[in-house]
Amino acid sequence: MISKGHNKHTALVRPVTGNFGRNEWAIVGGPCTTIKLLADAVIGSLSAKYKCAYADTSHNDDILSTSGRLASGAVLEYTDQLNFHQFNYSAQLNTIKFKQQFADADLVLVNGNHQQAKAQVVIVYNNKKASLQKRIEQLTNVQLILLAEPTDEIFDFVKEAIPHWQNIPVYSLDDRENIITFFEDKMQQAVPALNGLVLAGGKSVRMGHDKGLVNWHGKQQRYYMADMLKAHCKEVFISCRTEQKNEIDTAYNTLADTFIDLGPYGAILSAFRENPDKALLVIACDLPLMDNETLAYLIANRDPSAIATAFKSGFDDFPEPLITIWEPKSYPVLLAWLAQGYSCPRKVLINSDIGLLQAPNPDALTNVNTPEDLEKVKQVLH
Repeated sequence: MISKGHNKHTALVRPVTGNFGRNEWAIVGGPCTTIKLLADAVIGSLSAKYKCAYADTSHNDDILSTSGRLASGAVLEYTDQLNFHQFNYSAQLNTIKFKQQFADADLVLVNGNHQQAKAQVVIVYNNKKASLQKRIEQLTNVQLILLAEPTDEIFDFVKEAIPHWQNIPVYSLDDRENIITFFEDKMQQAVPALNGLVLAGGKSVRMGHDKGLVNWHGKQQRYYMADMLKAHCKEVFISCRTEQKNEIDTAYNTLADTFIDLGPYGAILSAFRENPDKALLVIACDLPLMDNETLAYLIANRDPSAIATAFKSGFDDFPEPLITIWEPKSYPVLLAWLAQGYSCPRKVLINSDIGLLQAPNPDALTNVNTPEDLEKVKQVLH
């Protein structure tokens, strides 16, 4: 018998998501065709910058049934066909499966007459008043109210359900410009904060001694890199093996590997395990020529819609994984590759949708793996 106070599961930090994704809105209160047309307009305007998706349930109407939201630029559309599902699954889908399928989407719009989402857009439509009243308990996080002509007043039961309704923007349903601006602003606000991760947990086998301890710039290289990242990141962590933690200055945040024996791959996964909603600017500690200008260029050209933003290597034009911004959406991708037996971050980048940049100063990407590399860089520095 297990006592009530016993918890047999590891306490994990869960990402903040809804039923489908991180940024999702159920549009509720209007006819389904009106909701589809509104979703089309928003997706059509935002799809050039963001990966948009749409979720709905099967209808008997023929309007828009041929091309749907995919023609507007959505990367994914899910439709509940009642007796089977658009993903060709015969089994009932649960929220875990939905999140897996929508993991790549930046924005998910949902027909709130049939599906629910963590945030809502309410259409005040006279002919659908009774329908909206049935769904009043679903209005848990209303962020936008739209008035359909000839309606010019919010229903009283909506005001009662939303105590702060006066603080919510209210537009005409036909005011596409302000509606699209609303979603653009929300997506800008939703860009994940950027943490820094200095990779210093390697065993430096080829070098013969710990590369993070080399003093290039008046301090140990792992501290030099961490200090450089502090100007660009919300928080900075030094990634290390568990046995290294006590060796690192307590003035620096450490993050011990929990995915062990996987090298940099395990360090990245360990960081996401602790902070699944933060992006990671990952940098190896053995980059003595790295400069603030290169980091600033990477951040300025960051693509939050991709799983990562990386520089081209100066040697082979492949992505350089150890000076890369990894977005939170890369976490499930990295786990999926690991499940297939791969632990190479570069392989993940090569086979994924990423932002790939030309470094303004290619020398800044020079890493030091051997004593010979060390001597060459010494000559450059001095």
